[in-house]
Amino acid sequence: MKGRLLADILKGKKLLLIIGGGIAAYKCLDLIRRLKERGVNVQAILTKGGEQFVTPLSVSSLSENKVYQELFSLTDEAEMGHIRLSRENDLILVAPATADLMAKMASGIADNLATTTLLATDKPVMIAPTMNSQMWGHAATQSNLSVLKERGTLVIPPADGDLACGEVGTGRLAEVPDMIKEIEAFFLSSRASSPLMGKNITVTAGPTHEAIDPVRYIANHSSGKQGYAIAAALSARGANVTLISGPTALSAPDGVEKVAVISARDMMDETAKSLPADAVICVAAVADWYVDGTPDQKIKKQNGALPELNLIENPDILKSISNHESQRPPLVIGFAAETENVINYAKTKLAKKGCDWILANDISGDVMGGDDNQVHLITAEAEDTWPHSSKIDVAKKLTEHIEEYFKDSE
Repeated sequence: MKGRLLADILKGKKLLLIIGGGIAAYKCLDLIRRLKERGVNVQAILTKGGEQFVTPLSVSSLSENKVYQELFSLTDEAEMGHIRLSRENDLILVAPATADLMAKMASGIADNLATTTLLATDKPVMIAPTMNSQMWGHAATQSNLSVLKERGTLVIPPADGDLACGEVGTGRLAEVPDMIKEIEAFFLSSRASSPLMGKNITVTAGPTHEAIDPVRYIANHSSGKQGYAIAAALSARGANVTLISGPTALSAPDGVEKVAVISARDMMDETAKSLPADAVICVAAVADWYVDGTPDQKIKKQNGALPELNLIENPDILKSISNHESQRPPLVIGFAAETENVINYAKTKLAKKGCDWILANDISGDVMGGDDNQVHLITAEAEDTWPHSSKIDVAKKLTEHIEEYFKDSE
């Protein structure tokens, strides 16, 4: 059970590996392989020193991602600027962390892509130092180490043993299994300290299908990707997530309880059953109407005459949960999918439904069914436009906001 928990804790995580100079850089190739086996998405920056020991091709082949090397690369900056590279990962690992890299980190020097990224990041940083034992024990290195620790940098201690220079002492790069254990421990402790740990959160996702007859139905283009990504992000932070999903081709994220439904009325029933909850997030693109009096047999075409469909408005799940008399969750979040006047319509919806937050998104492009999204977080007090990014990153950003909400509520 513990082994599965550790495997699950790394699945879907994004790690930026900065490979410093040193003979031990070869261990990073095996590290990348082992992290990939555990479901980690690894991006890499290869320093000029690191390039003396491992090649960009080998790193790229194992990580299945482009390797970044130059700070002043027009191509790299256009595709993935160093600011985005520093922000879109869950953890940055510097391995090997040489004495030179540690000194630059401690001093705030930004003279290459690696050090600039480290200075620009707002994500946790972990270092795995390696160097000659005398260099490791030098007062300057130990002073830099103390500065980095005070700033919150996590350290994987160097090991004792034979060094590449022929001496024996402390300074060997930690072995790959030990580095992975430290990474797993970081994510486990991070999850345990989250204010979402143990919270019960319901997420609705996907479309609903409203039957016209046994063959046909009313639906929309929702893929469920955004809702599933949100469920996965919340679960990764320790929440107990119930995912109430309309028909999709997606598998339930690890650790998430999925309840499959077909119609909006089914979704309403299951959402109500999930109460009490600490939060409900209505992401599903629920059909507005259902057909009254659905026949038991297929409707046949009759000489060009159109069938008469009596449409009845579906229950309003978001409004119902937001105004629940006895079990209204502390936090209710809705989505507003619009093709025009996105923010204004979202503000109107926020007031009309009675929810706490609305995430408004423009679906006039390929958002429904696509992998990317751009949303505006609307509350009664403010509005915040988030940058265009993947639905996975939108989910993580929303999760961070929800964490802040519950942290402030404690």
